[in-house]
Amino acid sequence: MEDIKVVAFDVDGTLYPLHSLHIKMIGYFIKNVRLFYYFGKVRKALRRSAPLPDLYHYQAILLSEYLHCTTPEAKEKLDKVVYQGLKKFFVKVKPYKDIEETFIRLKQAGYKIAILSDFPPDQKGDLWGLASYCDGLFSSESLGALKPSKYAFGLLANAMNVPLKNILYVGDHAKYDVGGAKMAGMMAAYREPWWRRVFNKPLATADISFKNYRQFMDVVLK
Repeated sequence: MEDIKVVAFDVDGTLYPLHSLHIKMIGYFIKNVRLFYYFGKVRKALRRSAPLPDLYHYQAILLSEYLHCTTPEAKEKLDKVVYQGLKKFFVKVKPYKDIEETFIRLKQAGYKIAILSDFPPDQKGDLWGLASYCDGLFSSESLGALKPSKYAFGLLANAMNVPLKNILYVGDHAKYDVGGAKMAGMMAAYREPWWRRVFNKPLATADISFKNYRQFMDVVLK
């Protein structure tokens, strides 16, 4: 960790448990299942693209082809159902235990903290109070490239004015977070899912594989 200057975090599944969100939005998802299904297909395609000057607009173009509507109509549906519509559920979601203490101790140790999520961080309000500790808040969408594109991580490094090799990226997705960060030239920390914890199977490609944030602090701040 002696070369690390910035610790950057994913949000969904990394700062809070995804299953908690999924349980709360089951009815909402079923009501809008067609839109969410095609949105998933569009996002999968965009993950393979080069940086886009307006990812939101291009995303709406692709979605409009599935929904057989105009691009403005698709963009309006996305904003209403996905970006704005999901906000109410995050109010009821609680972050992982010890995550705020982790942010506080990282700041005390002299690290800068950044957020890089595939969704706008402000969709989660003030990120359960964590936004105040951050030196940069970014979404892959606003940067124009979705993870695991190396461009998303490169643009984060440029925005933080820190070389890629001096950033530790923390995430819960082996391909998008760990794979993308490593491909870009960062170090990567992986928050293990329950089955890896149960069977004691740390992710070999991650520089750090941890079970909870107490363990993460023990490793990073030792």
